[in-house]
Amino acid sequence: MAWTWVRGLAAFLGGFSALNLLGELFTPGFDASGWWIEPHSLLPLGRGALLLMLFVSSVVFSWLALDPRLGKRRRVVTLVWLLLLMTCALTSSVSYFQALGEHRLLAPRPIPVSLLAFAGLLFTYLRVYAADFEALRPAAHEQNEAPSSAAHQPQGALTRSLAHRLSGSLGVAAVALALALLVPVSQMVLYGKTVHRDTADAVVVFGARVYSNGKPSLALADRVRTASRLVTSGRAKWLVVSGGPGDRGTHETLAMRRLAISLGVPPERILVDRHGFTTHDTVHNSLPLLRQVGAERVLAVSHFYHLPRVKLAYQRAGVTVQTVPAVESRRLRRLPWFMVREVAALWVYYLAPLT
Repeated sequence: MAWTWVRGLAAFLGGFSALNLLGELFTPGFDASGWWIEPHSLLPLGRGALLLMLFVSSVVFSWLALDPRLGKRRRVVTLVWLLLLMTCALTSSVSYFQALGEHRLLAPRPIPVSLLAFAGLLFTYLRVYAADFEALRPAAHEQNEAPSSAAHQPQGALTRSLAHRLSGSLGVAAVALALALLVPVSQMVLYGKTVHRDTADAVVVFGARVYSNGKPSLALADRVRTASRLVTSGRAKWLVVSGGPGDRGTHETLAMRRLAISLGVPPERILVDRHGFTTHDTVHNSLPLLRQVGAERVLAVSHFYHLPRVKLAYQRAGVTVQTVPAVESRRLRRLPWFMVREVAALWVYYLAPLT
């Protein structure tokens, strides 16, 4: 059972590394290894070194998932590579806790995603290190004496062998699929709920529903209140509000601007993007507005489940932002559905450049 988990984890990491490699080859900035590990925390990677790292990871992990019967050389390579990645993950985790201690971060669950990655890599390392791979290989005399043709094997034994292999493959696939769902959720719950407390030049707040009477929805009001507080407290100078048409043509940005002014944000400090129909639109439309006022340090405000995709979108646009989750006045009634939808949206957005 333990090897099913190891192979499933390896299948996920191998496939994810291969996708990052493929995307990075054609679209610089595509790599999303930061979802689970931050190699730059240890290695000042140029693009060539990053591509090499992704290639080695895709080969090492995919091979381990497909065939765990490692020979001595491959076993050593696998262990060395796991040690390197564990060091990167641990270094990233240490940086996270240092930021917590310096009050640059505030987290309700102070667990970095990189620490979970370290735990998974450590589990894999210990299994690879302790396993007797020679015992997994057929004995030499059995290979010489047993007929190689399946036709000479008893039908019952052949059926049991095929069933065992099929169940093992299904188990590995199930673990890999579970990780594909859990990694985005861990990003939302751990990264998304972390408040970055650095000062900035501007805050970008993402739109949400506005009712036909011009009243902002609870979600939108929470986002604008949080962003406005960052400006009025002196942590940022400019506020960028971005959104699209609301119910019956009532525009989100009109309600956002009105609420921000009522909360004490000077009107002349508010920049408006009326074409923020999607996350992608808001990110790309905000860039010229930020350049217009010379804003280099940027905070992005939205609900916690949305922030991993916001971070990825700005990364793809070549901009590093820090994120701040909206302070929720009360729990969103449809939060479970929003999170399920966001898991799919995050993967779709991640894969979009490959389509």
